[in-house]
Amino acid sequence: MVGTMEEATRIPGYFKNKGILITGSTGFLGKILVEKILRVQPDVKRIYLPVRAPDTESAKKRVETEVIGKELFGLLRETHGKGFESFIEEKVVPLAGDIIHENFGVEGAQLSQMTQEINVIVNGAATTNFYERYDVALDVNVMGVKHMCQLARQCPNLEVVLHVSTAYVVGERQGLIMERPFKQGETLREDDPQLRLDVDAELRLARECQRQLAADDAKQKNERKAMKELGLARAREFGWPNTYVFTKAMGEMTLARELAAGDGPAVVIVRPSIITSIQRDPLPGWIEGTRTIDAILIGYAKQNLSCFLADLDLTMDVIPGDMVVNAMMAAAASHAAASPPPEHHRLPQQPPTVYHATSSLRNPAPYAVLYRTGIRYFEAHPRVGPGGRPVRTRRVHFFATVAAFTAYMVVRYRLPLELLRLLNLLCCGLLSRLCAELGRKYAFVMRLVDLYGPFALFRGVFDDANVERLRLGMAEGDRVEFNFDPKTVDWDDYFYKVHIPGVMKYVLK
Repeated sequence: MVGTMEEATRIPGYFKNKGILITGSTGFLGKILVEKILRVQPDVKRIYLPVRAPDTESAKKRVETEVIGKELFGLLRETHGKGFESFIEEKVVPLAGDIIHENFGVEGAQLSQMTQEINVIVNGAATTNFYERYDVALDVNVMGVKHMCQLARQCPNLEVVLHVSTAYVVGERQGLIMERPFKQGETLREDDPQLRLDVDAELRLARECQRQLAADDAKQKNERKAMKELGLARAREFGWPNTYVFTKAMGEMTLARELAAGDGPAVVIVRPSIITSIQRDPLPGWIEGTRTIDAILIGYAKQNLSCFLADLDLTMDVIPGDMVVNAMMAAAASHAAASPPPEHHRLPQQPPTVYHATSSLRNPAPYAVLYRTGIRYFEAHPRVGPGGRPVRTRRVHFFATVAAFTAYMVVRYRLPLELLRLLNLLCCGLLSRLCAELGRKYAFVMRLVDLYGPFALFRGVFDDANVERLRLGMAEGDRVEFNFDPKTVDWDDYFYKVHIPGVMKYVLK
C-alpha cells in the first residue's frame, strides 16, 4: 500500500543521504533525472552512473561530456558557481560498466562499496530501436534487467527498484488499457490463448541463431539483417508489432520473476508514452533525439515531407520529459517510504506496481494539435533557404489508414519506379544507379510504415488511476514542484511555444 507524502516525507527529503544507481544516464530521460535529483536534493549521498567505457577515466569523460556538460545542467551550474565541479565530483560516481554484464562489469572494492550504499535503483537503460538485432535487444532489454536484479539482491540497504518501460508494451490493444503488470508467459495473441511466451527459450533461440550465422561464412555477410528479421518475426509470432516493445515486455516479465516473487525491496514499473521536450524546468523545450512525432515537424521544416501516415483525429499520447521524471521520483519516494525496512524484508512481495506516465485519458491531444501548431509556428518563423530567402511552407497530406497510404505510394512512386526500371533495360543499364537509389528510398519508407504504423494509428487509451492516486497522496508543495498532472498542460500552447521551438533549437540545429 502506497503511503501518502504527508504520512511519510516530502520527495526531496526522501532522497537526502540516499545512494542511487541510475542506468541509462546518457539517455534523454536519464539526464533529466540526474539533474533534477542534484538540483532539488543537493544532500543526496551519491549517484552511481554506469556507462559503457573501457576504464574509469573514460567513463568519467563520457559522463562529463554526455551528461553533466549538457545545456540542461546550466541552472545547476549557475546555482553552484565555482563550486560546481567539486559538487559534481563529490556526488556523481561514473562507473565503467555495462548492463549486459553481471554486476554491470563492476568488481572488487568498488562493487562492495556501491552495493552497501545503494538505496534506490533506477533502470532506464534500453535500446529503443524498433528494428534492432534480436540478440542485441535481448542483451539490453532483457538480460540487462536480469543483471540489474542480480545486483539488487546484493544490496542490503536497497529500498526500491524502479524500472522504466514503455506504455506501448501493450502492442496494438484498443480501448482502456489498465495499469497492470504482465503475467509470466503472457502473449498478445488473443486468437491463440494456449500460446505461451518462454523468455529463457527466446534467449536460447537468439544465441543459437547467432552462433549458426557466425559459423557459416556465406551467412556472415547477412548476419545483421538476419538477426533483425528474427526479432521482428518472433515479436509478431507472439502479437507484438516490433522487436523493441516485445523485448521491453519480456524485460518486465523478467523483473517480476527475479525480484517481485520473493523477499526484497519495493518494485515499480513506470511506463511513459511518447516523451516530448521539457515543459517547465530546468530548461523549457530542451530535448535530445527525435521522437516519433517529431518526424512530422522535421520533415515539414525541411519541406521534404509531402505525406505522412497519421489520422489527425486520433490521440498522440505525449508526455513532457520533466513530468515523467517527476512521476518517477514520486513513485520511488512513496513506495520506499511505504515498504518495510530492508532488515524486515521477509514477507512475499506483491507484483510490481505499474504507473502509466501518459495523457490520453485525462487530457488527450489529437495529432491535429501538432499539425495546426506546426503550421502556425512555421508561418510565423519561416525557415531560411539558400540566398537568405524564406522557405515557403507546403501543406502535408495525411493518410488515416495504412491501406490508403500504401495505395498512394504505389501510384506515386512504385509504378514510376517500375517504368524507370523498364527504361533502364532499354538503355542497357545506364539508369541502374538511379533505379537502385529510388528503390532503396521506396523500400525504406514502406519499412517505416510497417514499423511505425501501429503507433501512428494507435487507438488505445491508457488508464492512469495509479498515477492519480500517487499524485493525490503527495504533499501540496510537491504537487507543484513535481507536477506530472497532464491536465495542467495546454497542448496548443505547449507545442507552439515550447516543444516546436525546442525541436528546432536542439534537434534541427
